Amino acid sequence: MVAEPADPTAATPFAARQSVEQVEEGLALAPKFDADGLIPCVTTDAGTGEVLMLAFMNGEALRQTITTGEAHYWSRSRQCLWRKGATSGLIQEVVELRIDDDQDAAWLRVKVAGSGASCHVGYRSCFYRSVELGGPAGESARLAFTESGKSFDPQDVYGDAPNPTRL
Repeated sequence: MVAEPADPTAATPFAARQSVEQVEEGLALAPKFDADGLIPCVTTDAGTGEVLMLAFMNGEALRQTITTGEAHYWSRSRQCLWRKGATSGLIQEVVELRIDDDQDAAWLRVKVAGSGASCHVGYRSCFYRSVELGGPAGESARLAFTESGKSFDPQDVYGDAPNPTRL
C-alpha cells in the first residue's frame, strides 16, 4: 500500500508547539516534523545500548508506536507506514521512547524478537560496517565489517519481497 505521510498533527496525541519553553522544558509531546512530515528515529538495543538502526517516523508511525508499544516507522523508499517485524517476525518491543530537546528527533530503546537482528540485510545492526579513517587522499573511502556474520538469511525471511534499498 502506497500512501503519503499523514498530516503529523491530525488525530494524534501531540500538543501544538506554543513556546520554546514549552517545547524544551514542558511535559507535552509537541514533535517538530520536517517539510516531508518526518522526524529521524535512532533505535538501540535496550539491553546493550548498541545502535540497531536509524529510520524515520511520520505522525502516524509515532502515534502507533506510542499506542501499541511496538516500533512503527515511515518507509521513505516504499512510501508507507511500516511496523518493524511485520514480515520478518523481528518485532521491536519498545522499552522506552525518548524525544530530544527541541522535539525533532526520537530515540527508541527496544527488545527485538527472534534472533535480535534488526537489519533487512541479515545483520544484527544496520550499522554493520565502519568507515576506515585516514585513507589516502583522492581514493574512495573504504569500509570494514564490524559484525562477524549475519544473524539470519534474508532470502529465508523475506522471500520475494522487494528490497527497500534504492540506488
